[in-house]
Amino acid sequence: MKTTFYNLKISVCIFLIIQANLLFDLQAQDYLINFAGEGASTTVSTVKVENLTRGTSLTMNGTDILHLKAVVTGIESAGEDGSGKIVFYPNPMNDLIKMQFFLPQEGEVLITLYDINGRELAQKKDLLSMGKHSYQMEGISRGTYIITVTSNKFHLSGTLISSGSLNKMTRIVYEEISLKDKTDDVKGTTAVVEMQYNAGERLKLTAFSGNYSTVITDVPTTGKVITFNFIPCTDGDGNNYPIVQIGTQTWMAENLKATKFNDGTSIDNITDATAWAALYTPAYCIYDNNSSYKDVYGVLYNWFAVQTGKLCPSGWHVFTDDDWKTLEKNIPGDFDANKLKETGTTHWPAPNSSSTNETGFTALPGGHRTNLGSFLALGSNGQFWSSTEYSYTNAWNRGITFEFSEVLRKNNSKICGYSVRCLKD
Repeated sequence: MKTTFYNLKISVCIFLIIQANLLFDLQAQDYLINFAGEGASTTVSTVKVENLTRGTSLTMNGTDILHLKAVVTGIESAGEDGSGKIVFYPNPMNDLIKMQFFLPQEGEVLITLYDINGRELAQKKDLLSMGKHSYQMEGISRGTYIITVTSNKFHLSGTLISSGSLNKMTRIVYEEISLKDKTDDVKGTTAVVEMQYNAGERLKLTAFSGNYSTVITDVPTTGKVITFNFIPCTDGDGNNYPIVQIGTQTWMAENLKATKFNDGTSIDNITDATAWAALYTPAYCIYDNNSSYKDVYGVLYNWFAVQTGKLCPSGWHVFTDDDWKTLEKNIPGDFDANKLKETGTTHWPAPNSSSTNETGFTALPGGHRTNLGSFLALGSNGQFWSSTEYSYTNAWNRGITFEFSEVLRKNNSKICGYSVRCLKD
């Protein structure tokens, strides 16, 4: 009997340890991410969030909060009867704040207060009837907080700001008296957007603010504020490009598609193969002369266009051979093409499973035009000009292909048409 009881105790202990570990893992993957801007703009309009590991994505308002969690509940937002938001008053708060929400159906409601790192500070559970309900919260120290209201398939969330409280005990108290409607003067209706996320998965975040856009890649391990440094990058045509910081360098995160130099002078578009092969002056073309490829892959330039020094936006330049060597040193670990290549099979051949795009460079297989004027290798490789001359007839370039994990350093005819990436001066 003693042995049986002892074994039962051991089993219970093991079960509790397993449950605790599962809870710890779940909490460790439950993060709240805020966004901010700096540089050319301090506001963030929208953010595209791509989970490069899972191949999922979403686009959200830059003022909203990204909630990364291991399990996404799929709960629904409230309807169109005014119940789709939590009203806070006053917001920002001092010693206390009142909140009001509309419950579309009777049920048990769980109200939870989190700090910006996703740590639970206070919680209250009540059985409420359908209709408006008011609560008072107090004892909230200085900072930004998330409040969630959950009941069955009903979910609301909002953001409140506290300038500090003299009361050190955090409490959530139900109020019998309803708040007056303040929906026209609400500062706390920031949405919380959920995205499934497990520890170690890599995110690519592209933030937009007017004409500016910036790319950041990250593997979140805690809640935090991600700040995007917005830098102007506008070509002679008025096209605006996303930028990405890789180590000490700032790169364009897309291929160039300018048809004019940065002084407004037009670049010759040569469609005929024979004319292309005989050309020794600046020119560009679109792969297969198909305009639909331009926005995705950019355009292809001969090296004579690169040589002018006017191809990139003002304040930017076509990378040199040494610039690329610096890029290789900036990337942690062994340098290979998979850290530069776009993930997934939208543009690269399947399975493309080794690509991580951990730099945010997002290299695409835009193909190239040979020195004989023919188009080759769209969808299988991308060739990028450097501005460094090799000889009277050739210049250095870099090749990224689906067959090889290394980036190929080659020198080829200046007549060839290759993609261009610009680097900030």
